[in-house]
Amino acid sequence: MMKPMCFAASAAAISLMTPVAAEASDKGWSNASNVARDILIGAALAAPAVQQDWNGDLQAGASIVAAGGLAYGLKHVFPEQRPDHSDRRSFPSAHSAEAFAAVAMLENRYGWKAGLPALAAASFVAIARVEARKHHWYDCLAGAAIGSASGLLISTKRDERVQLLPWADSGGGGMSLAMRF
Repeated sequence: MMKPMCFAASAAAISLMTPVAAEASDKGWSNASNVARDILIGAALAAPAVQQDWNGDLQAGASIVAAGGLAYGLKHVFPEQRPDHSDRRSFPSAHSAEAFAAVAMLENRYGWKAGLPALAAASFVAIARVEARKHHWYDCLAGAAIGSASGLLISTKRDERVQLLPWADSGGGGMSLAMRF
């Protein structure tokens, strides 16, 4: 009789601890995704700066801001419940959008040697967001598509003959393209 009681008490204790362990695990994945995304953004901004490639820095910033802005805007258009039920801002993943914008910019501007490690890190960000129960897999896929498109459309190959510069004033903003032939 004593063993079933002990077993039942242990099972009850484990079942009570499981949500706490899962929550701690979710928090760990969430923190890891934040760190990886921030490192990617830092790399996308630092790589051009170290090379004094100021157009690259502008393109990196514009790519990341455009991807993040579009992702955050779409969260209000498509209010989808997160898997952890914390809010209705699941679709699309802004973390994935910003991470993949950094990847696309690095790959487009500096080639596969910069893009491949960044792609691995961005893939980790997307997986970690799903594991943290902040997003469904399709949220991260949509974020990756938004970020990749942003990075590829805004960034250019590093070429001294082509310059793409964003501009803004009180009446609006845009991009200026200058080419030497």
